[in-house]
Amino acid sequence: MNVNWTEIQQARLIELAADDAELALQFDNAKTRDKAYQQLEKQLVKVQRQKLQELREGPRRPKLCRLESCLTDMLVQNNFVQVTTPTILSKGLLAKMSIDDDHPLASQIFWLGNDKCLRPMLAPHLYFVLKDLLRLWEKPVRIFEIGSCFRKESQGAQHSNEFTMLNLVEMGLAEDRRQSRLEDMAALVTAAAGVDDYIIQPESSAVYGETIDILAGEDRLEIGSAAMGPHILDQAWQVTDAWMGIGFGLERLLMIAENSRSLGKMGRSLGYLDGIRLNI
Repeated sequence: MNVNWTEIQQARLIELAADDAELALQFDNAKTRDKAYQQLEKQLVKVQRQKLQELREGPRRPKLCRLESCLTDMLVQNNFVQVTTPTILSKGLLAKMSIDDDHPLASQIFWLGNDKCLRPMLAPHLYFVLKDLLRLWEKPVRIFEIGSCFRKESQGAQHSNEFTMLNLVEMGLAEDRRQSRLEDMAALVTAAAGVDDYIIQPESSAVYGETIDILAGEDRLEIGSAAMGPHILDQAWQVTDAWMGIGFGLERLLMIAENSRSLGKMGRSLGYLDGIRLNI
């Protein structure tokens, strides 16, 4: 009977970025397996140490930070204006997004007292800013924000309590241009992130109703979600213009670009630096 890695061995090898072939190895007996594990772990640790040294000598910035800079430069060059809004969000602004105490998303929110929370999304503050910019600027108005969002997610390979979002919005465009602009911007963002295999398909959302998902990789992981307006949520913000907007998860973009199994390696972490495990 063939012997596989133990659960503890498997978990450690995944931490050290073992490939699929290495994780699938089988052995005649436990003694042979354990000896192979010691050798493989030693090799993988050596590789991780080398990558850590290369980070120190080379880019000196994690991929997440580099991706944020790359996306910022690309969007600014395409006439989008970057905005920065608070991380703390009021309960009243969430209510304007139809998220009340009975909403499915309510149980995922990190509340700070009774009326404030860590933002679970960027959209409420972007709406708040847009209602003034639409009055002050010529149309179309193009803005974007990149920042942390927080949700009480089930901790798994594809979820995290803290993640980085890019939201871009273009308002005041012709209704017959919304879909093509959405597709154009999806192509620009995915290209900047190094993701070339993706599809766009309709989906439903607990907040926006009918949305458009951007899926990538062999498993068709959701890397972004898009919507178009006029939309029923616009009424609470006195917004009447046609628009398109897309939200991307930067860690998920990196997961696909790096062919990684774990979102946690890609984001803010105490155990990893630039996807490199530190307990080596």
